[in-house]
Amino acid sequence: MSRMRICVDLPSRRGGLARAVAFLYFLLSVQGLPAQAPWSAVGPAGGDARAFAAVPGQPNHLYLGTTNSWIYESVDQGSSWHRLAKLGSSDDLVVDRIVVDSANPATVFVATWEVDQPDGGLWVSHDAGRSWKVVEGLRGQSIRAFAQAPSNPKVLFAGTLVGVFRSADAGASWTLISPAGDREIHEVESLAVDPVDPDIVYAGTWHLPWKTADGGENWHSIKKGLIEDSDVFSIIIDPAKPHTVFLSACSGIYKSANAGELFHKIAGIPSTARRTRVLMQDPSNRAVVYAGTTEGLYKTVDGGRTFQRMTGPDVIVNDVFVDPQDSSHVLLATDRNGVLASTDAGGSFAAANEGFSERKVDALLVDRTDPARLFAGVVNDKSYGGVFVSTNGGAGWEQIGGGLEGRDVFALAQALDGTVLAGTSHGIFALEASVEPGGPPVWKPRSTIANTIVRTATEILSGKHINVEKKVKAPVIELESRVNALDLSGDVWLASSNIGLLTSRDQGASWQGGLVMGSGEYLSVAAQGATMVAARSDGVVLSTDAGLTWMPMQIPKMVTRIHRVAFSPDGTLWLGAREGVYFTREMGKSWLWIERLPFRDVDDLCYDASLGRVLASSRTSDEIYGIDPKTMNWKWWQTGYRIGLVRAAGERLVAASLYDGVLVEPQAAGAETGQR
Repeated sequence: MSRMRICVDLPSRRGGLARAVAFLYFLLSVQGLPAQAPWSAVGPAGGDARAFAAVPGQPNHLYLGTTNSWIYESVDQGSSWHRLAKLGSSDDLVVDRIVVDSANPATVFVATWEVDQPDGGLWVSHDAGRSWKVVEGLRGQSIRAFAQAPSNPKVLFAGTLVGVFRSADAGASWTLISPAGDREIHEVESLAVDPVDPDIVYAGTWHLPWKTADGGENWHSIKKGLIEDSDVFSIIIDPAKPHTVFLSACSGIYKSANAGELFHKIAGIPSTARRTRVLMQDPSNRAVVYAGTTEGLYKTVDGGRTFQRMTGPDVIVNDVFVDPQDSSHVLLATDRNGVLASTDAGGSFAAANEGFSERKVDALLVDRTDPARLFAGVVNDKSYGGVFVSTNGGAGWEQIGGGLEGRDVFALAQALDGTVLAGTSHGIFALEASVEPGGPPVWKPRSTIANTIVRTATEILSGKHINVEKKVKAPVIELESRVNALDLSGDVWLASSNIGLLTSRDQGASWQGGLVMGSGEYLSVAAQGATMVAARSDGVVLSTDAGLTWMPMQIPKMVTRIHRVAFSPDGTLWLGAREGVYFTREMGKSWLWIERLPFRDVDDLCYDASLGRVLASSRTSDEIYGIDPKTMNWKWWQTGYRIGLVRAAGERLVAASLYDGVLVEPQAAGAETGQR
């Protein structure tokens, strides 16, 4: 038997010593269950794809790197993908370079770096990506470029924020070959190795390119012809004509016919497409070169004399793969839209994201009457994001973005009549049927704010000037700010936005409200009839008249940051905070703290009627807890992914991960009970 302690936090000392009792004990049974099955990431498909690598001699077998430590694999030329492995325990590694050993295809090198951190490292697998270990010689290095010498597979090069490193023993040991502490050769973004001589190396930095012809003993600048201070993102060498070198920089694309001694800027790519992240030469036709930019894919078929854009300007290209056995088959790794595939040499592209889900889901909704119908709201994906809907429990998804115009979606809620609202980065929208027969549903704005205000006017009554208060209509405005939360569970709807708390008594046709207690930074709302609660990071406010008036609520003294509030049917108010889970049955007169809950920093809480439990999750954990509000015992599920929020969908739980889309509990999975 084990115990769970609940601490009592009393805002006042009223009641004497009896009310100062701090602990209540509840006995919980402990039932050991078999290890839990892993949860499945089911979509929506797409997100950020970063880097490709093909297995030599097996162009059907591809690896794909992401921005959150995951590596995917495809065995059907990139038509579909599956998760292969995650590097380490963090979600912060950008997998920017993948190299499959040309001498032993079972050996794979992955170079990584972390966003906003001078960290990263080199990982190696000797079993085709099933298991990985960190290469000690480059531990902690932020590796932005990585290359294997074509003429000697044992020779490897890594470009880091420090400089250029070289290994002559297939990665077992590493030596810095650029001058230590050099003020020029550092922050290395790109590398290229001569196809015949492994001592000839080109290095592109965040401020112009460099070259060595003797394995790093000496380096010289090769900036002639380049605009000064150009970030060099990619360098490629024509394997048949090593003196032909292409280079991409923030100032454009350059070509050299004399091994980098002089570059000429190539015309054809607009100056606005400044960041050309990757250059890729067609292995079967060297006159064809693809340039992946932040404003689309460009292509030359005449060795660089002219370029033509092959995609729309909204496509951000991170990498390009050209099938060596079929040059009409081209893949793009992109921001937001995942993998794009072409079968006509770049003439047209279609999404190839089956099995690939790297979405940041910030809102998740299960339909009130159909638990197989799920809505997911995503952020950061602009026109490729918005809201996605699944009618089969996550097995397939369809984008519903019409009307949102690329807005991020932070909240989704459904009213009693079935109306679905989305709280976005710019206003509130309702999902409505298309005006065209058979057309997809579209989002229509429900962002009209029509307040009634009280003004003081002076009137003459019986010859005297008297101040009289009158209610008048304020000017109607449209809500353009971020909407953080929605509650549509009652007749009066409640929303929190950056301009304050809003209520609607006409199904969202108009909203009333504004700043409450001088603040508009309310993160979470909850309603139970006329009782409404809203939380900001440092406080909670309460309304007992459906939002007409608000008053401050006392909160637990030890709480330093509040994330979420929720009601259970018995009227208990739950609070998720940095310090864990609290609840009050007296609207803040006293609070209880579930001290023995195994995690803190609770980001999301919701009550689920089918489970009869309060579901709690944390962005810092891969675990979910279900608390019984009657007995205060709890169950837990381990997902294998960091969780943003969780909901119940019929007999299974579904969760929104931080970076991996929507997760679904395995059919046969069970929850562990009690205390670990």
